[in-house]
Amino acid sequence: MIELKNGIWIVVADQEKALFLRNITDHQDPNFEVIRKEEFDSEAFRPETEAGRRADKGPNQKSAVNDADAWHDLARDTFARDLAEILYRQAHKGAFKRIVIAAAPDVLGALRDELHKEVAERVVAEIPKTLTNHPVDQLEKVVKAELEAM
Repeated sequence: MIELKNGIWIVVADQEKALFLRNITDHQDPNFEVIRKEEFDSEAFRPETEAGRRADKGPNQKSAVNDADAWHDLARDTFARDLAEILYRQAHKGAFKRIVIAAAPDVLGALRDELHKEVAERVVAEIPKTLTNHPVDQLEKVVKAELEAM
């Protein structure tokens, strides 16, 4: 079982935001404090048109339009890269020795690919779930339960 020891970091992320937390107590009664919040401007990656076909000039002509999924993939990968860079800078400063990452499965996969060795060595657990809409007191319970189930 992985324990939420005092000082362990927990990062909760999805495709658009990340919450950086630190446990300031112990595993029995975790108490997370918010260290940092990051939000990603996904609007910058939204296509101007929807996927499919649109009318062109001329009689009965239509053109294909880019698939919106490609934009979502690009946004996810860019956010994962940015998040990995933040974690690297914090690890390099010695801000954390151990970290738990809870993220949507696709974000977790993209983030795992981007993590620097210095950060990857400090990851003690990964939780492949979207938890970003939970309040902090619920995160304490959910993360504890997930770690106890491992």
